[in-house]
Amino acid sequence: MAIKAEQKLPLFALTGMVVGSMVGAGIFSLPRTFGGATGPFGAIIAWSIAGGGMYMLARVFQSLAERKPDLDAGVFAYAKAGFGDYPGFLSAFGYWIGSCIGNVSYWVLIKSTLGAFFPVFGDGNTVTAIVVASVGIWLFHFMILRGVQQAAFINTVVTIAKIVPILVFILILIFAFKADLFRASFYGGEGMPETSLLEQVRATMLVTVFVFLGIEGASVYSRYAKERSDVGKATILGFVGVTGLMVAVTLLPYGVLARSDLAGMRQPSMAPMLEAVVGPWGAVFISIGVLISVLGAYLAWSLICAEVMFAAAKSRDMPKLFARENRNRVPAAALWLTNIIVQLFVISTYWSQDAFALMLNLTSAMSLIPYFLVAAYAVLIANRGESYEALSVERRRDLTIAAIAALYTLFMIIAGGLKFVLLSAVLYAPGTLLYFWARREQGERIFTPIEWLIFLAAAIGCVIGIYGLATGSITI
Repeated sequence: MAIKAEQKLPLFALTGMVVGSMVGAGIFSLPRTFGGATGPFGAIIAWSIAGGGMYMLARVFQSLAERKPDLDAGVFAYAKAGFGDYPGFLSAFGYWIGSCIGNVSYWVLIKSTLGAFFPVFGDGNTVTAIVVASVGIWLFHFMILRGVQQAAFINTVVTIAKIVPILVFILILIFAFKADLFRASFYGGEGMPETSLLEQVRATMLVTVFVFLGIEGASVYSRYAKERSDVGKATILGFVGVTGLMVAVTLLPYGVLARSDLAGMRQPSMAPMLEAVVGPWGAVFISIGVLISVLGAYLAWSLICAEVMFAAAKSRDMPKLFARENRNRVPAAALWLTNIIVQLFVISTYWSQDAFALMLNLTSAMSLIPYFLVAAYAVLIANRGESYEALSVERRRDLTIAAIAALYTLFMIIAGGLKFVLLSAVLYAPGTLLYFWARREQGERIFTPIEWLIFLAAAIGCVIGIYGLATGSITI
């Protein structure tokens, strides 16, 4: 099906891109993930930090979309404009490879969901699960090749369909809620290890990042927006709606089951959670919702992955091969590379102890550096007064918001732990080969002196990470 030369998406479709990107694998895993880490008090603190930090980041995306309309690739374009070619490349590559890994987590969760009914799928990383996931990867690949607008329409329909099971889950748990159970678990609960509140909150940090990934969905697709102002509106609308859903899905289970029961559930834990309240049909109902939701999120993220690689190639930060479009104006070469990488990571899950948790945490870690650079760029332009009237109220407000967003993302990188920083370096350093390729094509020098230092740090981290994997001090 051919697409018109000018593909434009209205506010509703852009908001659907944000919601479709954010509501994926993460929300269905929240009851067990939080139940195993903390009680309601720790969960409230964690969501306050994550919600506040991500709201500030959403405001940053909104502000930059309005003040820098010429930077229409979103995430990586801001890093390049503020800090130079190599940081811009690292932002694009990190965001792209992190999104690829996130797509792998979707396939793992799909097969884990089916594993509750068909043991041959196990926890999502058996040979059968990998083969079926591989078939799915390439079915989606060829559907997307038919056109972005067609895929965006499907994403909007799927987004509406997958919200229904989540709303039903929330309503049933409201009626089943017992205040005494909630109070008993509030500060930790019985039968759970004694850990400090700080450790409880820290254990949830990368998960909260993962479930907020996609907040920039409208920004990435800003070149398709009918009205530029719709980009910021879609970002905030999507953020507010999805945050409400995630907080409800996290807190309500504490008032239905003991925390020790939540911690022992199979993922995706919303399914056994509802089964405990209404019987076996609850698990089936939620499992169908998981499949619809995750497939929809996979579609949205496949679009975003290809768009980021395509935009980076158009701005000469990636090899020009990836700037090629097919007759439907789909970045075909970028999509092929994306799905080849996803395929390789899916195969690698066979050797992982907990494939879903690994992919979830690594996706978050890879995405935080691009997010940090976006926030830092917003600090930079507000501090300089670029596109602001001198000493305006707006400028002071935006500087404060951007500074909080930058501190939040930096804190999350530290809270995630050294393991994921080193695993990120294992991907960033060899990924720089794409940058070498692009710079050679253009006849440009590879690095500035500062960029050499950045590359050296990535290379050292890569060597340490590989050594840790080889010796077993870093486990996957």
